[in-house]
Amino acid sequence: MTGGLLFGKVALITGASSGIGAAAARVFAREGAAVVLTARREDRLAALTGELREEGARAAYVTGDVSRAEEAAGAVDFALSEFGRLDAAFNNAGIGGDRTPLHLMPDDVYDAIMDTNVRGVFNCLRYQIAAMLEHGGGSIVNNSSVGGLVAIPAAAPYIASKHAVVGLTRAAADEYAKQGIRVNAVAPGTTRSEITADWFGRNPGLEDMVNSLTPQGRTAEPEEIAAAAAWLLSDRCPFLTGTVLPVDGGFVNQ
Repeated sequence: MTGGLLFGKVALITGASSGIGAAAARVFAREGAAVVLTARREDRLAALTGELREEGARAAYVTGDVSRAEEAAGAVDFALSEFGRLDAAFNNAGIGGDRTPLHLMPDDVYDAIMDTNVRGVFNCLRYQIAAMLEHGGGSIVNNSSVGGLVAIPAAAPYIASKHAVVGLTRAAADEYAKQGIRVNAVAPGTTRSEITADWFGRNPGLEDMVNSLTPQGRTAEPEEIAAAAAWLLSDRCPFLTGTVLPVDGGFVNQ
């Protein structure tokens, strides 16, 4: 593949087995990147990697759980061994959880959300940044949420975790700006995925209600979030760092 926003770059995508992560793998590959996919589900990673290779992309995968430091480090090491460097990373892996009032929230739910959504991003950042410092810089995008910018009822651990992703993004952007590393975040609104399909399926009428709160009046497609991440990772916005970009149909603009 020639040309594209990410032509010639090596990009690592976490949570790449489904949803926004799988969409990002396809979008980044179409935009010319060599892509390294990581997630916990090997069967899906293998199928998606095969699909991308059949379309002419350079693609490879490694299984891993980003909440474990050694596995986040292993994904970066794998990218370096496969393609020689790391230019871009999309830290997309994350989980949600059932909507539960704060005073009824179980400890294990809180721990699981914070481990994946916060510790996972922290683990990825430290190893990705170390690799980029060795190779002259790079660009990172973390996947937060509109829940990282506003409150949503009955989802306190998730809201806290996504606010923490915003904090990690801004801290890393400030710390490494002079060393050639840009760090930004996307904040998606409600986006079509297996998680939201299950959520809407268990709550009839919920999708219509959520969409009624969004000026564009619809649920986003995962490719729309991936396209925003690709632009942030590209060289088209070299003076942009520490930004949290809502991709939400105007939800937080109300």
